[in-house]
Amino acid sequence: MPVQSQWTRRELLAGASIFAAQPPNVAVRPITAGPKFHWFGYYDKRQFSPDGRYVLAMEVDFEHRSPRPEDTVRLGMMDLADGDRWIPLAESRAWNWQQGAMLQWLPGSNREVIYNDRVGDRYVSIILDVRNGRRRTLPGPIYALSPDARWAVAPDFRRLADTRPGYGYNGIPDPNRDIPAPEDAGIWRLDLRTGDYKLILSIAQVVRTPSLPPNPQWDWTGAKHWFNHLLVSPDGNRFIFLHRWTGGAAGARRITRMSTANPDATGLHLVDGFGGISHFIWRDARHILSWASRPP
Repeated sequence: MPVQSQWTRRELLAGASIFAAQPPNVAVRPITAGPKFHWFGYYDKRQFSPDGRYVLAMEVDFEHRSPRPEDTVRLGMMDLADGDRWIPLAESRAWNWQQGAMLQWLPGSNREVIYNDRVGDRYVSIILDVRNGRRRTLPGPIYALSPDARWAVAPDFRRLADTRPGYGYNGIPDPNRDIPAPEDAGIWRLDLRTGDYKLILSIAQVVRTPSLPPNPQWDWTGAKHWFNHLLVSPDGNRFIFLHRWTGGAAGARRITRMSTANPDATGLHLVDGFGGISHFIWRDARHILSWASRPP
């Protein structure tokens, strides 16, 4: 699979500074105001409705600390055709500062959004019709959606809360906290129409897959592993995920490698195994743009 990821750190920063130095050529204005705090989340989520009228956002009363299990985030949208009027939609107890509650429009829909929540002792996702208020609760959370809005994939948010604070959700402890590479944690696939929810790739499976050997430079003996940052390709035929580990032979370093897989997690392909890759996006169905470090 061809991959374009050849920029060094210096080249990437230089390129960014060049673009940042250009004067803006569009009007910029705030569409939310205090005293509450508003934000959205990551760059790969659909914040604007397809018709461009509504903008999704999240709202809280505090900053400067991590969310606690009892904290809720308010979800809403601004109507750009009505003075940026705030329209409340829902609340969630499954959120973080980095990515919120994964709030986003369902691909191709001007009326349905999806977001994560915590119900009892499990994380779920909810599809909400913003026009009539109807909700449908699905048995697992979402991270990345397929472009046809038929399925989604997600990592274990319980494990992320332990291994990568700021990206998981506080409220449900990781049952595999003391297991370096569990068999029953990994990437789940959720059918957004039927609600079928199943583990398609375990952490243990990736660790022992012969076709995905660790770079000799990064020994993972005794390390603790997890998955993060999933993204489905524009044609829906592949998804990216990051495999990370720390501890053991890796010491305090957090080592990262990128792989892709088919929608059912078959056809695993190691894209980058040099230990430092992040902040990626699909340029098209065959090319990935990403920040990556390379040895000299």
